[in-house]
Amino acid sequence: MSETRSPSENARKGASFKKWLALAAVGIVLIAAYRFLPIQEWVTTFQEWVRGFGAVGWLIFIVVYAVTAFVLVPGSFLTLAAGVAYGLWGFPLVIIGATLGSAISFLAARYVFHDRVQEKIAQYPRFNAVNKAIGEGGWQVVGLLRLSPALPFSLQNWFLGLTPVGFWPSQIATFFGIMPGTLLYIWIGSLGGQAGGDDMSIAKYVVGGIGIIATLAVTYLVTRRAQAKLKEFSVE
Repeated sequence: MSETRSPSENARKGASFKKWLALAAVGIVLIAAYRFLPIQEWVTTFQEWVRGFGAVGWLIFIVVYAVTAFVLVPGSFLTLAAGVAYGLWGFPLVIIGATLGSAISFLAARYVFHDRVQEKIAQYPRFNAVNKAIGEGGWQVVGLLRLSPALPFSLQNWFLGLTPVGFWPSQIATFFGIMPGTLLYIWIGSLGGQAGGDDMSIAKYVVGGIGIIATLAVTYLVTRRAQAKLKEFSVE
């Protein structure tokens, strides 16, 4: 007997597929732009400016990333910028910055703005399901949420501060859970960063493109598995 899906479930699957398709399209557009527009010069200038700060630039980037996460600014652009400026070395910078932002938001929601955040999240029906799921599954559910786009990352940080999960379990789960998606964005950005060099051959574009596609596929599969697991906790 074939599986019957509800219209809402089909709509969610369609939206998820469109999101991944859009991300792949963005990657292709960026690669084309790096090849045919004078972006190489812009990238080189940006890289020289950022790297001119040396090790201090790493600290500045981490702090800026943490602050943007705290104030609910999407971090995708900064993640791409890290890939452009630092290549794959931008990966640990983003992971540390994002986790730091998560920790600050978590503590602020739990101890400083608890009542105000509680009032705001009443507008999000999914929170009740998330709260119940974390009560049952703890840090495992936090890790699944980080792997799944069920809720925006910055919003999750504040939500988690009001759930029963402990601070350290939530942050450890965050640290590892955001790695697949971060790697994908960093890889895309790093290919753009390589385009700023004079030795960026067609072969390197092909290898970089294959790497992006492979990372996208792995991230998609991991996300699908996380979403399926979250469904067991009634978080969709």
